[in-house]
Amino acid sequence: MAQVREHTESTKSQYALADTAAELGWPRTSIKVIDTDLGISGKWGVAREGFTELVTRVCSGQVGAIFGIEITRLARSNADVARLAEFARITGTLLIDPDGVYDPADVNDRVLLGFKGTMGEMLSGIRHNISLGYSCKRTCAGQRAGRQTRRGGVDPGLTCGVQ
Repeated sequence: MAQVREHTESTKSQYALADTAAELGWPRTSIKVIDTDLGISGKWGVAREGFTELVTRVCSGQVGAIFGIEITRLARSNADVARLAEFARITGTLLIDPDGVYDPADVNDRVLLGFKGTMGEMLSGIRHNISLGYSCKRTCAGQRAGRQTRRGGVDPGLTCGVQ
């Protein structure tokens, strides 16, 4: 909850999405801000009632568009975002963020969202490793950085360690 109190710009930006929806033509009475998850940890296993409510509303056809700061980060995993996008495709719900308006029924929009989600997940993993102080360098072309072999060791040609 400290992040919500100390980093108010992000919270303000999230609430401003309702204004964006109104500017794009949605009636104010039809705009619902789901903020139940503000301040909830991004760790796995933490219940997120807001996301559950969003999925329920999309599946019941109550949502015309989902607005987000970054659509691919609405959930804690790419799998959850992909499921939400599939429900949105079935119900004709648009996904909207500052980068664009995505129609999950359009294959190009689905591919773009999938790519953005994959890149976001990769960057999140890199940030996590950096926060732990890990440094991994490839010492041999073609080696997979940071992956462990089935034997439990680091791939040949890879040097890893804590700085």
